[in-house]
Amino acid sequence: MRFIKTVLVAVTLALFFGTFSVSARADQWNKKTILTFSQPVEVPGKVLPAGTYTFKLLDSNSWRHIVQIWNEDGMQLITTILAIPNYRLEPTGESVIKFHERPSDAPDALRAWFYPGDKFGQEFVYPKTRAIQLAQASNEIVPAETVEPTESTLNTVPLVAITPDKKEEPVTDAIQVLPWHHREPMAIAPVAAAKELPKTASSIPLLGLLGLASIGLGLGLKLLAKQFA
Repeated sequence: MRFIKTVLVAVTLALFFGTFSVSARADQWNKKTILTFSQPVEVPGKVLPAGTYTFKLLDSNSWRHIVQIWNEDGMQLITTILAIPNYRLEPTGESVIKFHERPSDAPDALRAWFYPGDKFGQEFVYPKTRAIQLAQASNEIVPAETVEPTESTLNTVPLVAITPDKKEEPVTDAIQVLPWHHREPMAIAPVAAAKELPKTASSIPLLGLLGLASIGLGLGLKLLAKQFA
């Protein structure tokens, strides 16, 4: 009888922690990150005043490199930014923001954002004219949009890499978007248009199934305990 009770407790705890881990992974899909800047920061297309902002990936299955910046509580969308993959060798346990070097009297220009534990981050794409200026000022290669994107073409706009001497190069040749031992030709823009996740991708149905499984297992173990009593 004591053995059956022990098994019942262990299974219940396992189901509880399994349910908790599913809920905890929800923000890993959109990489939600709250960032506070003590001074103005430039992002493609605008300058953000000093303050706290929420960074998320667009909720899309087909393209994982569109970043949305919201206000602190995530209720107001401020801007949507196109990005490309940025690879780093050593991930860290904290969010990492990289900036392009700028003159001391100008706002820092956001270069890349890495979510905790990820080797792949988001390298921000600037309008071509601005990318040329940033490449010269920072002496770095800057990804650029060749045409001004619209909401419907944000994930298919042609991209180039701008070098410090104003030359245009293919993005995948100029910027390390994959580990060197895995580098292959890679399409920066997908064929399919971005679309929202189906509602069936929600973790709520899974939690309900786990709850029903827990109840059924508990009843079964009770019946088994009565047989051994």
